[in-house]
Amino acid sequence: MTKQDKQMHFEEAFKRLEVIVGKLESGDLSLEKSMKLFEEGIGLTEACKTRLENAEQKIQLLLKSSDGNLSLKESD
Repeated sequence: MTKQDKQMHFEEAFKRLEVIVGKLESGDLSLEKSMKLFEEGIGLTEACKTRLENAEQKIQLLLKSSDGNLSLKESD
């Protein structure tokens, strides 16, 4: 994962991944360009996965009590 991947918002990274997939699926690229885009895509995938895992952990901590109020549960 590059420094740029870490700074990119999830939505931006996901859109970039869509562009990369489209280019790779077109089959119009050289092997070198395809490999470069593939490597970039792997880095973006890892960055997105990490952000999603972090979001899931935060959501799991947020619990709705029986009276409808939201409360934050301490993680183990």
